[in-house]
Amino acid sequence: MNKQPFLENVIIITGASSGIGEHLALRFAEQGAWLSLAARNVEHLEEVSKQCHQRGGKVIIIPTDVAEKSQCQNLIEQTVAKYGRIDTLINNAGLGLASRFDALNDLTLFELIMQVNFFGSVYCTHYALPYLKETHGRLVGISSLRGLFPSATADGYGASKHAMTEFFSSLRIELADSGVSVTIIYPNWVCTGISSRAIKADGILTGQISIHEKGAMSVETCTSQIFRAVAKRKREVVMTLEGKIGLWLRLIAPKISDQIIRKTTDLR
Repeated sequence: MNKQPFLENVIIITGASSGIGEHLALRFAEQGAWLSLAARNVEHLEEVSKQCHQRGGKVIIIPTDVAEKSQCQNLIEQTVAKYGRIDTLINNAGLGLASRFDALNDLTLFELIMQVNFFGSVYCTHYALPYLKETHGRLVGISSLRGLFPSATADGYGASKHAMTEFFSSLRIELADSGVSVTIIYPNWVCTGISSRAIKADGILTGQISIHEKGAMSVETCTSQIFRAVAKRKREVVMTLEGKIGLWLRLIAPKISDQIIRKTTDLR
């Protein structure tokens, strides 16, 4: 593999202000990538941009709420206006919900999760795809193990990630002769603070790290795996051994798998 596969590669990263998106931006900057970083938090984006510049990357920041189709279109158009092309799109922006479905008073939060996690990826991909075809580029979806497994809570997060999985898997087949690669990433819990930012049924953030996130995979380990997968244009990456075993168990003993999921679910 080329030691610098992303040198001057034009890369859009959504959800780039923190967590996986932030660390991916830093990793690509070290490769000399030309970055377009998107998120809602402008202050955090500016800090990430500063660090990327220090690591040798070229950076623009484009404040974006991926739940808004027009803002996704603007992200793509501004990136092309700056760099003249798009080589890689990493759909990473995501939002968590910590609630049982029957605890939701209405579907507002459920719809928001679908809008951000699923439609945000669809919107960005729709507007970027013509440019990715021109460069035979890379299309990446950061999903979750909940995009492969059911959960003990039907809160919308898992549904949004399952939808991502089907969309990108089908799109890979559709694009087979286009030169565009499609990579889907399935992390388990990663230490990014995402559980503290998840929304409860009352609309308030949990404000605390869940027991599952404590001691989970480091964000550095996660992003290193993503970097290698994207560089090699892999189809998909199931990150943990537990995930791989879980897929096997789900296939041969689905009831036992359901019982394990129910016993190990914790919304704290």
